[in-house]
Amino acid sequence: MTTVWNVLRWMLAALACLWLAFCTAVGPIYRADGSIADFSLGNAAILVAAFAVYLGLVIGLASIARSGWRIPGIPRVMRGNGDDGGKPRGFLARYEDTIIRATDRTWKLAVILLIGWLWCYATLLSAFGADLFSQIREFTSFWEQTHGNPQTYLDGTGVVNTIMDVYPTAHYLWPADPTFLTNQHNILLTLLYGGVAFASRALTGAPDAGVVLLSGAQFAFAAFCCAATANRFLNMPFLHDAGTGRPADAGPKGSAATRLIVLAMLLLNPIIVTSTIALTKSPLFAFAFVWWFGVLYEIHATRFFDSGLSASAQDDRENGSPASQNGSSNGTPAVQNEKSVAQNSKPATRVGGTITHIPVPPRTAVALAVSTFVMLASAKYAVYVVALLFVLAMLADRRRWRTWAVALLIPLIAFQGMLTALTASNTIINGDAIESKGIQLQQIGRVAQRNPQGIPQSAREKLAPIIDLDGAAQAYFPQDADRMKSSGSAEDKTIVYQWKTVTADDMRQFNAAWVEIVKANPVIAIDALLAESYGYFDVTDIPYVSAIYYIDNGVIKTNATHIAGWMGGWRDAVAWAFNGWSHIPVLGWPIHGNFWTVLVLVVGAAEVVLRRWRALAFHLPMLLLMGVMITAPANNFDRHMLPLVFVFAFLALWFRRDTDAMPKISTGQ
Repeated sequence: MTTVWNVLRWMLAALACLWLAFCTAVGPIYRADGSIADFSLGNAAILVAAFAVYLGLVIGLASIARSGWRIPGIPRVMRGNGDDGGKPRGFLARYEDTIIRATDRTWKLAVILLIGWLWCYATLLSAFGADLFSQIREFTSFWEQTHGNPQTYLDGTGVVNTIMDVYPTAHYLWPADPTFLTNQHNILLTLLYGGVAFASRALTGAPDAGVVLLSGAQFAFAAFCCAATANRFLNMPFLHDAGTGRPADAGPKGSAATRLIVLAMLLLNPIIVTSTIALTKSPLFAFAFVWWFGVLYEIHATRFFDSGLSASAQDDRENGSPASQNGSSNGTPAVQNEKSVAQNSKPATRVGGTITHIPVPPRTAVALAVSTFVMLASAKYAVYVVALLFVLAMLADRRRWRTWAVALLIPLIAFQGMLTALTASNTIINGDAIESKGIQLQQIGRVAQRNPQGIPQSAREKLAPIIDLDGAAQAYFPQDADRMKSSGSAEDKTIVYQWKTVTADDMRQFNAAWVEIVKANPVIAIDALLAESYGYFDVTDIPYVSAIYYIDNGVIKTNATHIAGWMGGWRDAVAWAFNGWSHIPVLGWPIHGNFWTVLVLVVGAAEVVLRRWRALAFHLPMLLLMGVMITAPANNFDRHMLPLVFVFAFLALWFRRDTDAMPKISTGQ
């Protein structure tokens, strides 16, 4: 039976590598606007080479982990008392204590990040796209309507008359009593962003000051989230909080080299730096996710302390595999001086010599709850992320069900209850179902454009009141589904989705028509799916829309002239420099979101091979985020990958910590 499970684990890891290799292999095809039918020997060679590279990385990580990370020339991330492994030499040896003292508290790390990022906020002021001004317009319409100034509502004669015509929301969804608030861009953010900008316009005559204020608030929030998580990973202050009897600064420390690497990744990557001031919803979610990730690590690391077994050994013991005498698993050594951690843990319950339960400190539960709420408020898909983690956390650590209920389930129920109540009372419109049909729309559009005669007549009849197939043929673009939704503020935009006349009964025919079209055109349907998603997993693909776009675009220059004119041409120069870097082969990869997405998936595959099931329980939400990317309305859109970019340094440390088995943890089950 053990052999069967080993085979299944390696098969799962190999499938992850195969998916990455496949996306890399088909990249040249879809960049040339080709078809999977064009797959050639050259593409097969790319597939084989990429698969070998990715599988080699997984095998290498697994082998290194099993050998205790003993690689000459690579410093150890953790050192116990008296453990000289990985002690830095030269420059770092002279300044190690100084570096550690300068980064041993959350506030110190926050100050470093604020100073390091300050140039971005001080010289660029803000970054945003069209969504921000849609939110401002939505709030303004709502405010004017409720304060005695009636707005045009569902009775215009042009293509774009009201905000519901920019990101089209079917008119049948709107109540007879005028309301202008929607959950299109998340209602709480719409109220916040729109309200501040509206107040700014009322006080100064322009929204610019309010927008800068909002970016400043996010800038500070980003520094706090990254600093709090960096402190948890680098200093592990929760060992003191867990009752180890140690002073707050006596826990295991990340080395000076590790601290410098983490700070460099946070301070020097343009994706992270520019996102600190970008008001595009995704950065706010991503920074909250970083905070969330750090709290989850604390809970994972303090769940249990055992007198001899490492985390990997505990997973092995529960799966029927023996642990070695020295408390290691698969050759991973346990650090003996950490025994005192278990022996001095007062809040825990001891059963048969094993500590089985360490309570989660109230402030940790509060941090998890607040970060959960911010995630829910900033991205619609956060609902699925939080729900998935709740289920996995209950399976992996059911003894802490109260923490999961208070910090995950209650915020989730409260937030969804609020949305349901607001929608039921016709206070807001929750959104149009067409928003979740991006892949289906792309498949219909590609068939309409490239094989219109292949659309069955019955499907045409079902789609007639929903989709203008001639418009779909004209509007279809392989990398972006927004055009298929009739999104846009231009009066001359191509109408595909007939939002003004479609009805609820019409929409019930959509899925049936789509199935007919896909069955009749399977190759084209596959092409539409891959063309809209391959770039997220093809490390050689340049972003369709990079995070850098939001610092310099036409929306800023048209709608926020004061921000656009700040410091002359500096904004253009920064965008030019970062875009130039982005387009350099290989050297530009680190400032692409897909580079970090690929690495996250490789680490996840290595964790499967190593049977780190509990760690995977906390990391699987990142796999769900990859699913969000695939179903997103555009291919290789950097902002959908921001959470993975931001947390990768900490994910690597988590992986390394489990390898070093510090602190050692026991299931107590």
